[in-house]
Amino acid sequence: MTLFPETVGDMMNESVLGRAQERDFIRIEAHQIRDYTLNKQKQVDDYPYGGGRGAVMQADPLYQCWKHLVDTYGPGRTIYLSPCGATFTQGDAKRLSREHDHLILVCGHYEGIDQRFIDECVDEEISLGDFVLTGGEIPAMAVADAVARLIPGVLPDEECFTDESHWNGMLEYPQYSRPEVWHDRHVPPILRSGNHAAIARWRRKQSILRTRQRRPDLYAKLDLTSKEDRALLAELEEEFPEG
Repeated sequence: MTLFPETVGDMMNESVLGRAQERDFIRIEAHQIRDYTLNKQKQVDDYPYGGGRGAVMQADPLYQCWKHLVDTYGPGRTIYLSPCGATFTQGDAKRLSREHDHLILVCGHYEGIDQRFIDECVDEEISLGDFVLTGGEIPAMAVADAVARLIPGVLPDEECFTDESHWNGMLEYPQYSRPEVWHDRHVPPILRSGNHAAIARWRRKQSILRTRQRRPDLYAKLDLTSKEDRALLAELEEEFPEG
């Protein structure tokens, strides 16, 4: 649900998500909220009660658009993209991809939307972080992308996302490609060894190190009590005694 469906469509119909829609693995539609207004002016906003700068999106145009979607596709789960929402995580992407057949993403604008629509129709509010954007389209596209790529068939193999940052609570290990030497920087020899067990161990170690150095908040939550992880931690302590 947006005031700028062309912008959303341009992004969501390209690359991986575009191909996934062509193959009917997913379907992404952008609905123009103005099309559901009941006034001739197609007005969707008005001055806020209590005074203040800017305008607020009115409840009824949002409701009429939402009601059409619910009547057409069923209730699904309605999400309002808002700086007041809980911060979106990979765990949320997993949850939404598994628990719901479809999502209704509401993009606000101006100074926000009428609280009465939120109270009556919204199941949860989601934020991308502690900052404010001019509208909800960018957060909605980010959520749609993160959720859609977890739908079976959208990516060629589960490993495409299970091996990435945040899937298991850690940041992803460094990646390299050809050429072997670039600007006098070499690909780590272990990655050219052909020893898959050793490569997997190296990657696990690098993920632990990167998470510890860059995201101590995530590192503090990791379960690293296995024999293999304890050995990796001992090596890291020897190589990086000061963390």
